[in-house]
Amino acid sequence: MTEKIQDIGEVPSFYSTQVLAAQRFYFDVHAREHQGVTVVCGGREHCEPDFRIDRDDFAFYSIEFVARGKGKLTLMGKDRPLVAGTLFAYGPGIPHVITTDPRDRMVKYFVDFTGPHALALLQDYAPHPGEVVRASSPTQILQIFDDLILNGQTVSRYSDLLCATLLEYLVLKVAETAVSDDSTRTAAFATYQTCSEYIRENCLSLQTLSQIAEACNIDEAYLCRLFKRFGDTSPYKFLNRLKLNIAASRLQTPGVTIKQIAFELGYSSPFHFSRAFKKAYGVSPDAFRQLR
Repeated sequence: MTEKIQDIGEVPSFYSTQVLAAQRFYFDVHAREHQGVTVVCGGREHCEPDFRIDRDDFAFYSIEFVARGKGKLTLMGKDRPLVAGTLFAYGPGIPHVITTDPRDRMVKYFVDFTGPHALALLQDYAPHPGEVVRASSPTQILQIFDDLILNGQTVSRYSDLLCATLLEYLVLKVAETAVSDDSTRTAAFATYQTCSEYIRENCLSLQTLSQIAEACNIDEAYLCRLFKRFGDTSPYKFLNRLKLNIAASRLQTPGVTIKQIAFELGYSSPFHFSRAFKKAYGVSPDAFRQLR
């Protein structure tokens, strides 16, 4: 599932135009100057074959995460390969060049932030400015980035505060799951990434664990073991979380009924959809829509 370029807020001049699709948000950086850490912008980008970012400096601190594909990173003069699961950070005074492999284009997430405590947040945890790490549980990182985008694109007086909280959660989760490259260079990890990405790209058409296993040409029990090892969740819960994230976004669209959303996501009835949504978010779809 690929979205068009969707930008919420004033589009900054430093956003790349070399993207095939994107879902991004941007806040007024002066609105919360008193905060220790303030999220400036974030999102997901599907890179064009000639995607290239080349900066000697950057005004904000940034964390980027490669969800799919391959590329190359030159950070502080040192070349590093970019593959799915790679996380890296940079900021003021840190030169960086980011390119994609045109034969296996990257899909990457990013969040830019500032504030008097921004540098300390990275230095105390991970990734440090100028550092490259790998996430042993990339699914968890993806979920946090998806929540960042969802809250960043929600029109609410709490959106920027929620994103600042999610940023700190992201940094702590990266610190908890960061590993060396060697531990993720295994056939099992590659299979897990392939399966999780397939679920993400086809979540609207998938309904059961057996469908996922058959499509990925893998045994159901082994699929569950991979998700428990690398994702700390089951493949079915991962699928359901993706669907409910889409539902939360769709509920913000005027005129779209709960029945329509339930049908789009493949639930057997609006009742079953409402029950699953309330279990995940703590409120019914109707109540969620009113809150937003």
